Amino acid sequence: MFEKIREKSLVLAGDTIGALSAAIVALPQLLAFGVVTGLGASAGIWGAIILCVLTAIFGPKVPFISGITGPVTIVIASIMHALQGDISSVILVLTMAGIIQTILSLTQFPEIVKYMPYPVISGFMNGIGVILIILQLNLLCGLEAKSNTIESLHYFVTHLNTYNHDALFIGIITLLIVFLTPKKLNKIIPSQVIALVVCTFISIKTGLNVDRISEISISFPQINIPHSNLHHIITYFHYAVMLAIVLCVESLLTGLVGDSLLKTRTSSKRLLFGLGLGNLCCALTGSLPGVAATMRTVAAINSGATTRLAVLINPLILGLLIFKFSDFVAQIPLAVLAGILIKIGFDIIDVKLLKVIKHAPKDDFYVLFLVFILTVFYNLIVAVGAGITFAALLYAKRIADKTKLISRSVQANGEIIELEKNVEHDYDHKIRIVHIDGQFFFGSATQLISQFDELLGTKYLIIDYSSEDLLDISAIFAFQDILARLKSQKIKVILVLHNENLKEQLKNHGILDEIGEKHIFISEPDAINFAKKCLKKKIKRFYKKD
Repeated sequence: MFEKIREKSLVLAGDTIGALSAAIVALPQLLAFGVVTGLGASAGIWGAIILCVLTAIFGPKVPFISGITGPVTIVIASIMHALQGDISSVILVLTMAGIIQTILSLTQFPEIVKYMPYPVISGFMNGIGVILIILQLNLLCGLEAKSNTIESLHYFVTHLNTYNHDALFIGIITLLIVFLTPKKLNKIIPSQVIALVVCTFISIKTGLNVDRISEISISFPQINIPHSNLHHIITYFHYAVMLAIVLCVESLLTGLVGDSLLKTRTSSKRLLFGLGLGNLCCALTGSLPGVAATMRTVAAINSGATTRLAVLINPLILGLLIFKFSDFVAQIPLAVLAGILIKIGFDIIDVKLLKVIKHAPKDDFYVLFLVFILTVFYNLIVAVGAGITFAALLYAKRIADKTKLISRSVQANGEIIELEKNVEHDYDHKIRIVHIDGQFFFGSATQLISQFDELLGTKYLIIDYSSEDLLDISAIFAFQDILARLKSQKIKVILVLHNENLKEQLKNHGILDEIGEKHIFISEPDAINFAKKCLKKKIKRFYKKD
């Protein structure tokens, strides 16, 4: 009994310390991300509180500390820019995204995401990191913030001569702290917290003329059902899908990290379900949605958290900090938040892949570069979609390049050769075998058609397809095209299949009826013997006529 009490006490202590560590890491980030999105610092705090409570109830048992992160911030800021700051429309998008995420949790989508190519993920994360840095340049210099990378860069260059000396001064101090704080000290107190407290204190004591958060709400957010109609839902639907996908993908990646640290196996569907419900509630209260945040989850686990209790304790700590220090939080300079976000942007950049990219296949570099450019300068969802499509096409090309026909002639027996000597026309009669080496699918179909053109001129063609994989519809049509070409040249096809399912597939598409059941074999020797007999009969008939 005492042993059980001791074990529970240790778990409670570990979860409490882990929740405290995650809250300390999260606080400056939540404030900064809230400001960047345009919904306000308090929206980031309350979003994390609501999300953690609901994911603790409906999510998995693993201590996934949730809240808004860099990628989600950039997506929401982009949506805010696209909708010209219309808060009601943005909340409608957030609501739809929460609904879509909940629906996706009930499908096979969580399992499919794990097959997303790493260069796509890396290109996206690198792009998010760079966007986050670019968007902070104006705030760091005391200039007007912009929510678009191109506008932000243009404004920064054209208005740099009007920068605020005080803002740049406190911003540089922030950067020095977050980048130069020793690792040992950073493990005890995160450098972002040190910068937040120290730089805010300096700005207050020295009376710096800088823009500040100024206002933060400590009252619980009210439920607000967004007004919508069918036109708005259809118009904004693609924004909601974009946000929902980012919410899902980043959470699933964090799930892999958490399971790796705790040696557990979390239900990805349950994780997304809890987050989906949480994000829906966040949207309805005007708070910011979020994900299972990797940095906060790792901080909690490394500090001793092992159960979902840490996820419940975390929002209590955040709430206490807000209520206790709301006046101090209101005095935080925006330039300080900009410096913290620049550090977060650098941390998001995938340095691991960048170090080895020169040794990686060129295809991976092309995919990463495409996704990166589209993410930074065009559209996030287009970037991911284009990256996945491009990666899939490059992979298909590699497989298709390996797929080829291996052919050889089969010598007729002596009796047929003797007959051929008597009929000069029949010297060109040969039996040939072609092996389809590799995958016969949409990527290789066109190439194989052209290779079959090189085999025209024989009488009996044995096609040996040894793969266990079924054909896709492109390969089916290509195979029908091949048969038509061979038939036009009066070439008989004999098919060797090693898979009953493939045979059934070809039968359903009418291909076996076109070839003839007697021309289908399961072994190559039987097919060769059949071809020889057919050729022998054909030559004998021709010889008798002559």
